[in-house]
Amino acid sequence: MTRSSFNTGWKVRPKTSPFAVLQGGGDEGTSVTLPHDAIINLPRSADAAGTGYTGYFPDGAFEYVKTIDVPEEWSGKRVSVEFQGVYRDAMVYVNGTFAGQRPNGYTPFRVALDPFLRYGEPNTIRVDARAHDDSRWYSGAGIHRDVVLEITDLVHVTYPGVRITTPDIDEERAVVAVVTPVTNESTATTTVRVRTELHGPDGAVVAQDSAPVTLRAGGSAVVRQRLYVAAPELWSVDSPHLYTAQTALEASGRVLDETTTSFGIRSLQLDPIHGLRINGETVKLRGACIHHDNGPLGAAAIGRAEERRVELLKEAGFNAIRSAHNPISPAMLDACDRLGMLVMDETSDVWTEGKTSFDYALAFPEWWERDLEALVAKDFNHPSVIFYSIGNEIFETGDALGSEWGRALAEKVRSLDDTRLVTNGINPFVSLLGDVVKEMRAHAAGADADTEGGVNALMNMAGFIDQLSTTPMASERTEASFSVLDVAGLNYSDARYELDREQFPNRVIVGTETYPPQIANNWRLVLDNAHVLGDFTWTGWDYLGEVGIGRTQYAEEPAFWPPYPWISARVGDLDITGHRRPISYYRQIVFGLRTDPYIAVLPPQNYGRPVLPGKWAWSDSIASWSWDAQNGAPVTVEVYSDGDEVELLLNGRTVGRTTPGGSKPFVAEFDIAYEPGKLEAIAYRDGAELGRTSLQSAKGPVRLTVTPDRTEIRADDSDLSFIAIELRDGNGNLASASDVLVRVTVDGAGVLHALGSARPDTEERFDSGERTTFDGRALAVVRPTGAGPITVSVCADGFESVTASLKAVAITDATVPVPA
Repeated sequence: MTRSSFNTGWKVRPKTSPFAVLQGGGDEGTSVTLPHDAIINLPRSADAAGTGYTGYFPDGAFEYVKTIDVPEEWSGKRVSVEFQGVYRDAMVYVNGTFAGQRPNGYTPFRVALDPFLRYGEPNTIRVDARAHDDSRWYSGAGIHRDVVLEITDLVHVTYPGVRITTPDIDEERAVVAVVTPVTNESTATTTVRVRTELHGPDGAVVAQDSAPVTLRAGGSAVVRQRLYVAAPELWSVDSPHLYTAQTALEASGRVLDETTTSFGIRSLQLDPIHGLRINGETVKLRGACIHHDNGPLGAAAIGRAEERRVELLKEAGFNAIRSAHNPISPAMLDACDRLGMLVMDETSDVWTEGKTSFDYALAFPEWWERDLEALVAKDFNHPSVIFYSIGNEIFETGDALGSEWGRALAEKVRSLDDTRLVTNGINPFVSLLGDVVKEMRAHAAGADADTEGGVNALMNMAGFIDQLSTTPMASERTEASFSVLDVAGLNYSDARYELDREQFPNRVIVGTETYPPQIANNWRLVLDNAHVLGDFTWTGWDYLGEVGIGRTQYAEEPAFWPPYPWISARVGDLDITGHRRPISYYRQIVFGLRTDPYIAVLPPQNYGRPVLPGKWAWSDSIASWSWDAQNGAPVTVEVYSDGDEVELLLNGRTVGRTTPGGSKPFVAEFDIAYEPGKLEAIAYRDGAELGRTSLQSAKGPVRLTVTPDRTEIRADDSDLSFIAIELRDGNGNLASASDVLVRVTVDGAGVLHALGSARPDTEERFDSGERTTFDGRALAVVRPTGAGPITVSVCADGFESVTASLKAVAITDATVPVPA
């Protein structure tokens, strides 16, 4: 088996009718390298189809075309293409003939090419995709995940390949069960030997086995092997040890097929007494919900971008992610395996009842089983995956007949993989939505409860969800849906955690989606209740669309959805460029992972403005003491600490000392007069210093700085360099109040793939070479075009230009193996 990247050589253009082509319409398209988002660089407008839900981006229909030369020697092979995600309603054509389709925009699917190929000549593959009022967030469109070309002999390992489990583990040895499906598509009976070698984390062979199997013409079989690994190195978040299985099919001294499968050795246990145990140790989930987009890259799931998100989320203190609300990309799964991040992989945001006019609900009744099969096949060998979530805030979960769908999905998942846990993100408010619409309108203060904006506005109201989710009606109406799960996923229903311990003593709970500012209360519930496994905040990483749901909202701005040109939700612990926001450090203190205090300052220009309470909103503070404000201007300073006392010093003198807590646990607030210089916080516990931190005002000349995350990258379609552009003084202090327009150019073996900032309300485009910094920062993303040096130059009016030197290194093997 040869699996190689099929990401290059594509062209994309708006979908054109064949009749229009006859009349001279359309163009040849733009050359692109996959993964690619066809919408991210289109013009936005206030009257775009999805309005605030989709970030004021337009919809569209697109076609991707690739021409390949097919050699004669492929005529005795099986040739397929695996699409790991095409948004949405993908239609695939080979040489003009329909070859396959997939309505779901996030599910991997495979298309056999060989029935349509013309050997010894060029062949054309076309993929149509579209997005139209089918998502509650920014979806993007097009071939947004990797594409893999697969070529096998007629006798081969059957797709989706080898499946590995570790059913019996102790300190002395681990049992590794390897299941290899084999197919014979030749016209002769064939005997092959299935040979398997297991390699440890250091690459050494730790176990091996072989077994013969005879296959009739057109027949198939499953070969099962039990191998034993001595003194296994277990996979965990803190020690993500990975093994590989090398599988070969041999006949008459020739290798007919071979494949490499990565896996981990680890065990899962679950009960309401010990909670979730991995390798025998209880693990509390410090979870982050994440959407699929990569900010300035849009929906494109380029491997390095997916890996970087996992790296930064883990550095911020998370140990688990929930793919909200669609199957996670294979590239991100690989990163979670390597880096040690637990995964809750989710199927869909809808079942049979849609949430937008043309969403996946239209295809769900016909396609749900095939999509679940694809989800499990994608995830099966990944040790990072511990949960399958069968849905999110599904309307049917509060209906007796509708809950049958949940049972069907859960049992289908178990029939495919009984080694993981099944959950569902159930929001009792949404489950009961049809029954309480009158009450919603009574509480909505004019909001339209029939729209998603109205629903979000109601969920934003203090106390409303808690009251509704704990009613006897909520318990009764959702009981059937919870009963089919291994773990009850609760969205915004922490009020049920202790209630359910009494009402449903066998129920194990995880907070599948929670309000960010409530982490202190929620984490106390997690730690105090063994049956509560953890908390998944909404969200770990800011995303495009659902604009402004996490923004600080002032009283004179009563609209729930902010107007165009808002583009992001402004709700993540990390912003869309990957920079950590203050709530991220607050969460880290709540988790017990940080002892030093953290200083965040509210903008002086907003001092005294009445703030509307927002369930998703933290303060609009930043970690800066560089403000365009007069000396003596009043300013509010927040200090986050788990100490019992915090002292605040300004230029060496104490300006306040207080106990954190009150309405905001772990927060000490100070109202002081602004004065440039050094702002320092000292945390104490029992009178002894616990830790200290400081902010320093930028002074003197400000300069541009550029800092690549890596200076050496691979010269392939999966790598990127992320370059932080910042405004700093001579001592390295960030000049957050000195935003300027920066211009970026790239020379050599790379291109400027995107340029962005975290500004949530901008008309600036990600494909432009110009961008205004936000709070003193911007981010450039460079994609290699080949091997060689790359020079990134950044300039701005009134500043000395700066450069960063990168190097794209060629891959020695022309055919890069892609994990099965």
